[in-house]
Amino acid sequence: MTEKPLVYIILGAAGSGRRAIVADLIEAGLGEDAPAAVFLAETEAADPADSRLPGLVRWKAEDDFILATLPKGATQVFFITDGRRNPVDQLEALKTWVEAQNAEVGRILCVVNCQLGEKNPPLLPWYEACVHFSDVVLLTRREGVANKWLSDFRGHFEKQHYPCLFEFVKDGQVKNPALVLDPAARRLSHAFDAEQDWVFTDAEGEEIDEDEATDGDEEVEAAPEVDPYFARDAALRRVKKIPDISKYLLPAE
Repeated sequence: MTEKPLVYIILGAAGSGRRAIVADLIEAGLGEDAPAAVFLAETEAADPADSRLPGLVRWKAEDDFILATLPKGATQVFFITDGRRNPVDQLEALKTWVEAQNAEVGRILCVVNCQLGEKNPPLLPWYEACVHFSDVVLLTRREGVANKWLSDFRGHFEKQHYPCLFEFVKDGQVKNPALVLDPAARRLSHAFDAEQDWVFTDAEGEEIDEDEATDGDEEVEAAPEVDPYFARDAALRRVKKIPDISKYLLPAE
């Protein structure tokens, strides 16, 4: 049976050096001859690292649908999100897209521009959303950033027992590419898990355990679990709101 292509989703703000990191992961973690492909939003400005990206495809979205097709033969696909748009909207669309491409998520990586984060404390909720979905958090652009900020940022998530890995990036490279690319899930979110989790509620609408749902004759409703960042209210607005990243970026980034 042919294995499904693995899709690595790369989150992060525009100008964070994500393409150089992806190039390094492919070259050092997979090898230059690996059948890999890279998807990059058509809205992202050109970057010197583009020449190092194999099978580069520019993707676009319309009405929250991703318009792109996996190239034949690619076994590892790196999907770089639009670094100026809401990452949650893109992840929700990617969930549908990955399934439609008969692929599966390898890992979700969040590239943190530490200089941007330190300069703009209101961006913490934006990074919280990204880290919620991520297996690995890559800390880059650390030049001139106070050690206290780095410690506090990492500690913010570790105190809440986030299962993701935190790794430093130096000169666009990670210390252990194989560790970063290991497809074992370490993310808090279950949105991209192969097996769907379900939520059970009783006749009063109260959530109950699965064991309670199978006991007795009481009427029980079962529905797929909705990730808290995907949840919407009655007016179809996101329940959890995050900052608009574009307001914190320069036009050229």
